[in-house]
This record gives sequence, C-alpha cells and structure tokens, in this order.
Amino acid sequence: MKRRSFIKLAIAGGVAWPVAAGAQQDGRIRRIGVLSGYSQNDREGQARVAAFLDTFRKLGWADGRNVAIEYRWAAQDIERAKTMAAELLRQASDVILVNASVALAELQRQTSTVPIVFVQVSDSVGSGFVAGLARPGGNITGFENFEPAIGGKWIGVLKEAAPTLNRVAMTLGSDSASNVAILHGAQAIGPSLGVKVTAIDIHGGIEGAIAAFAGQPDGGLIVVPHYKMAANRGSIIVLAARHRLPAIYPYQ
Repeated sequence: MKRRSFIKLAIAGGVAWPVAAGAQQDGRIRRIGVLSGYSQNDREGQARVAAFLDTFRKLGWADGRNVAIEYRWAAQDIERAKTMAAELLRQASDVILVNASVALAELQRQTSTVPIVFVQVSDSVGSGFVAGLARPGGNITGFENFEPAIGGKWIGVLKEAAPTLNRVAMTLGSDSASNVAILHGAQAIGPSLGVKVTAIDIHGGIEGAIAAFAGQPDGGLIVVPHYKMAANRGSIIVLAARHRLPAIYPYQ
C-alpha cells in the first residue's frame, strides 16, 4: 500500500488520517478509532485531540454526520492498551489512529488488515512496525517523531545551553528498542562534545538515580519519550528543577 494513497489528510502538526477518496460523497459514515496513550484527563492528550478536531471540521468532516469517532485512552498502561485495541477492532473501525509505541504494538499484534496510522512513535523500522519509511508495507504507516540520531542533537543543544556540561543522564525505558537506539545515538556523539552519556532506566528507582547523578557538577538530563515517562513527567520535571539540572523534555 503506497503512503500517498493511504494518507489523505495530514493535519495538526503531523497527525494523519487515511480516508478513502470521495468518502464525503458516498453517504456512508466512516468509523474512526482513536487509541491514545494518554489518560483521558491529561491536558496534553486533550490538546492534541482538540487540534485534530478543529482541522478535521475545517476539512468538512463532522463527528456524527459523515464520520463516527470512537476514543479510547490507554493511560500508559499495557493491559488497558490491549483491551482497548480489541474494543476498537470489534467495532469495525475503518481506520485507527494511535499514538504511543505500546498502543501501536498491541494493534499490530491484533490485526494485519485494519489500516493503522501512528504518530508520536520513534524508530518505527527498528521497532518492527514498518518495513521501511519510504515503503512501510502492510497495514501500518504514519509519522515518526524522532530518529535515533536525535539523541546526539539533544546533547549538542544541552552543550550550547550549558557550555561546562560534561555529563548527561538519559531517562529511558530499557524495554523500548527506539529508546535504546536514541541512547546509542547520543553515546556516539557524546565524546566529540566532551560529554559522557549514561542511562537511567525508568523501570528502576528513578528519583534516587537522578539525585545520585546530580551529586556531581556539570551534569544535564534528557528525558526520552516512553509510555511510563509520559505518566511521570510532572515528577521528573520537579526533580530536575530541584537538582538544578539543565534538561530537555521532548513532550513536557
């Protein structure tokens, strides 16, 4: 399936919806499923939905008139993502929009036929979601947020902001192939900038690890996108501020 024919509408800063050409003229109400990695009361998640709906309406689509949109909020929980993916598939969605790798992995496991468009997913090739960026193949396509090389670019940005920086801790999930790839990208660039890059696993004691890292001077923090990081981003921001660590938060 070619990406250009698969994706008909691209809006809201990278949110894409695949819709058959002429869908508004054939009188059939399209069913669109939205599987979000955010919790329903998360302001960031609601802001993204609002941006999508605003542009969707401008393009002539109205929920309840020519399209029916079903929302599910996984709240960064793998079991919830599994259940909600199954619910959207049972409802015979024409297409499903998904953000967060954990939710996409569940959809990929449960269907190979329903069209899926992803956003906010890193290293989709390395994670096994698509065969390639130019030719994704299968029933999945979308927009990546970060390639592995972004890790090195973030190190450079921190170095510009804090020239004496010589240590950077990256909070990430060791269970995420994309997170590990970003870490490797940062570690490849770090020596050329005089920066040592270490990892802090979100699955461990992150508060104690950040406090220990901040015990030495000239350190900085990079928060790599991960479903558990999104759920705990408020506390991580507080920790970085408390320990006076210059930090990069891609989504915070």
